[in-house]
Amino acid sequence: MAETKTRGQELADALLCNDKNGWESVPETERKSAIRFCDGYIRFLNECKTERECVEYAVQKAEDAGFKPLSKVKTLKAGDKVYFVNREKNIILAVIGSKKTCEGVNVVGAHIDSPRLDLKPNPLYEDTGFAYLKTHYYGGIKKYQWVTMPLAIHGVVALKNGKKVNIVAGDEEDDFTFVITDLLPHMARRQMEKKLSEGIEGEDLNVLIGNMPFADDKIKEKVKLNIMRILNEKFGIVEKDFLSAELEIVPALKAKSLGFDRSMVGGYGQDDRVCSYGALQAILQTEAPEKTAICILVDKEEIGSVGNTGMEARFFETFLGEVIRLRKEETDLNVLNRTLAASRMLSADVDGAFDPIYASVSEKRNASYFGMGVGLNKYTGARGKSGANDANAEFVAELRKLFDDNKVRFQISELGKVDEGGGGTIAYILANKGMDVIDCGTPVLSMHSPYEVTSKFDVYMSYKAYKVFMK
Repeated sequence: MAETKTRGQELADALLCNDKNGWESVPETERKSAIRFCDGYIRFLNECKTERECVEYAVQKAEDAGFKPLSKVKTLKAGDKVYFVNREKNIILAVIGSKKTCEGVNVVGAHIDSPRLDLKPNPLYEDTGFAYLKTHYYGGIKKYQWVTMPLAIHGVVALKNGKKVNIVAGDEEDDFTFVITDLLPHMARRQMEKKLSEGIEGEDLNVLIGNMPFADDKIKEKVKLNIMRILNEKFGIVEKDFLSAELEIVPALKAKSLGFDRSMVGGYGQDDRVCSYGALQAILQTEAPEKTAICILVDKEEIGSVGNTGMEARFFETFLGEVIRLRKEETDLNVLNRTLAASRMLSADVDGAFDPIYASVSEKRNASYFGMGVGLNKYTGARGKSGANDANAEFVAELRKLFDDNKVRFQISELGKVDEGGGGTIAYILANKGMDVIDCGTPVLSMHSPYEVTSKFDVYMSYKAYKVFMK
């Protein structure tokens, strides 16, 4: 016999938030779907450790799903699928809707760059029988996290003759790797007296890549020469080719299921490739939307969205203008601005999940939690919301209804205590163009570290959120 609820219990059910952990609140079929979805996500993390690799992956998946390069089409009609690549480091994919473009488009935008170490233009040197590569860190990192762990080199070398050489080294499971060394504790008294942020200096993030000399007594830097011999034989490059290279030092660690229960994902680059993967899968599965559905995967977010592959550039407006032209719609000078003003966007970027070990920096009532679904941030910024996009209440209400109607578990939070947290995404950039925008992404533990952690439930719910939004 079911227990009769008291008046207070009935009121609590009707008026109060009583959300359960997501794993407990969904059927077994949904839990299995989340696990299966993350199997593909883990493979993606291991294949794509740079923005160029992400774009190459996206192009392949898009063409497999029937998308065509925008440059190859003469006209566009409802249901058509197209993509546009900008300098091999960001990509836009779209499924054309039945409504006119100027009535607005639905955009999910994520970034595919992650904190890392970049090689300097003149990186290779020898010192006391060791060969090293000099680096310059990219994005917000804790420098001490990058020492004494296996590292790999991913990237491209552009040659003077116009050819490009792709390089991946150090990631092979049963082969060699690289490392940045640290001082042994027995001799590190002064180092450990420094502030944590100063224990490892940026100029000391030098990657150890060799120790074997070339057998020739006439040569001064024998180890350096031996390394260049290997690089020349394997990749066909010479030392000056580093001047026109984009080579990234990334963790050689493999992404895996995490925990005895396999409920989480551990891996490098989940900020923000977790949202990128979900957004990509969502657009690939979108069919016949009313409003044109667009997925943007961009570069340079970690350093301010600058440059011609960052969101501050005008490639998105260029893409929209081409869509309008190829649909043979209005061509007045203000049509692009009207389109942007009528459009909506989910800025698909991660949120900092509540970590009970470091609970003091979070405000528990307004933190995001593992297993509670995709996270919405009405605003980000710092201190007094400086630099934030602050989403309109009406747009938030629309999303609440959309997600509830489609059984998408979500939570709304902010990044840390008022005077502790803060951060930025690409949201404000698109909002400045007139769009309704809100941050919507997966909560992450150990964000910006070489090995971040996510909940498989939240990863899956993020994907579901993007999919129903695009429709």
